[in-house]
Amino acid sequence: MIPKTLRKLLLATSFVAVMSTSAMAAGAHVAPLEAYAQDTVAQWIANSVIIDAIKAQNIANADLTEAQIIDLDNVWRAETDASSRPMIDEILANAVSALLANYKDASMGMVTEIFIMDNKGMNVGQSDVTSDYWQGDEGKWQKTYLVGPEAVFVDEVEMDESSQTLQSQLSMSIVDPASGEVIGAITVGVNVDEL
Repeated sequence: MIPKTLRKLLLATSFVAVMSTSAMAAGAHVAPLEAYAQDTVAQWIANSVIIDAIKAQNIANADLTEAQIIDLDNVWRAETDASSRPMIDEILANAVSALLANYKDASMGMVTEIFIMDNKGMNVGQSDVTSDYWQGDEGKWQKTYLVGPEAVFVDEVEMDESSQTLQSQLSMSIVDPASGEVIGAITVGVNVDEL
């Protein structure tokens, strides 16, 4: 039988070894996702369908207050579990959502979701239904749109319960090529096992 003190020491050493391995593995996805952002996602967001839709939504929603945005977000959240989903269905039926669904399908399982946000963090289009409409209170929007035109943010790897895959989200600012102004952001969910 192993003495209690030695057993505690062995457990502590094992725990440190596991945590060190996890910490090293946790950052291994960042460089490939940053490269994917520059090589692939940058081409997606240069599409005029996306640029024009963001600009139009920015103009249409210019006067919305945060309270109104939160009300819209609450409607969206309620619709995710409802049989009638007019707000969600309207966005899923637009040209941006169709384009994003095509990008996702072409990735052959690497991309799990894609969505575009406007200058307030509200969805413009998405490949799949998101759990919320307003992303303006989250890092995916705050660490891109608010940072500037070159911003790329790669989030931590997490287990996606629905697909049982390890995923990370990469987000980046979207710039109007005519003005150089940041007009929105994109988030791409990536199955890191496919990297």
